[in-house]
Order: sequence, then C-alpha cells, then structure tokens
Amino acid sequence: MKSAIFTVSGFLAWMMAAGLVHAQEPQLVDGEYGLLYVHGALTESACRLVMESTWQEVDMGTIPTASLKKPGDQGTPVRVEIRLEDCLPAPSSIRDAWSGDLLWSRDQPSVTVTFVAPSELMNPGLIRVAGTQGMALRMSDRYHRDVRLGGEGQPLLLEPGNNQLFYYIAPERTASPLVAGAWHALIHFRLNYD
Repeated sequence: MKSAIFTVSGFLAWMMAAGLVHAQEPQLVDGEYGLLYVHGALTESACRLVMESTWQEVDMGTIPTASLKKPGDQGTPVRVEIRLEDCLPAPSSIRDAWSGDLLWSRDQPSVTVTFVAPSELMNPGLIRVAGTQGMALRMSDRYHRDVRLGGEGQPLLLEPGNNQLFYYIAPERTASPLVAGAWHALIHFRLNYD
C-alpha cells in the first residue's frame, strides 16, 4: 500500500489538479489547512456476536445438597443462549474434528464453538468450580450432547440472518466429599466460522 504526504503547497497543487480549487481563488495560508490519512480494512464476516452474549452472568440458584447425594447425580440444568446476528449466506464445508463427519451446505455458514474452563481433576469432562467441593458443572448442547471442553464442538449450520445457540449447564456431584458453600466458575468461549 502506498501513502503520500503533502505539504501545503503540494496539497494546493493536488486540489487544483483535481479541479477542487480554481487559480483565481485566494492563496492557501500555512497553518490553516491539513490532511487526514484515513485507512482500514474491509473483512468478510460470517456472523456477528450480539454484545449481550459476550458477557453473561448465569445464576444457578440455590442447589440443596440433598439433590446431589451420590456421584453422578445432577441438579436442574440452566439454559444459556449465545445470539448471533447478520449471518450472511455462504457455502460451508467443515469436518467434525472428533468424528470425522463432514457437514456442508451451499448457502448456510457453519460455526463450531469452543468452551474453555478448568476441568475437574477426576472427571475432565466436568467444569471445576471454586469455593466448594464435591460438585462440578456439566455443559451440554441443545441436543443434550456433552460439550468437549477445550476442543471444537460439533459443527453447526447457521441460518442467514439471526441465530440462537443454546447450551445447558447443570450441577453434578463428583467423587469428592460434598461441602456446602457459595461457588463460582468462569467459562470462556470462542466461535470459529467456516
């Protein structure tokens, strides 16, 4: 990319050559005029993440220890929504990193979602929580398939326009002794468009 720097006299010569200033108009005075160099890039985007989806607080409510008596017991799942907008029609062809299955479409874009969080030591498919023990979180997609922590999820076709991706988070008892208390977890996610 080439750039040009003009002096005031060069700027006047350029304006005269472009037909923007006529010779009979008054002379430009030093210190009165400048030049703005504006640049950027235009990129092709498959979709845009709605701002309300970039940071969400998910309140799991109060979970009684009686609902998590033995390892594997689950509490009530809470639905989480990731909203996308301005998805453009586009062909896609993406292979599932785990199964090898091919997902393709002539006019629908596709996306995979990667969720990253510290995993439970004894069960790496569960998300570790801080502040208590004996409980972790299980995350699943809209079809109640387990989310693959740290890896790309199963590819999904998107409709042109706006889309909603649904996930569920459920508390689950682990093999550790159950200790009541306030807890929290932080889950990062990344969208990968084809």
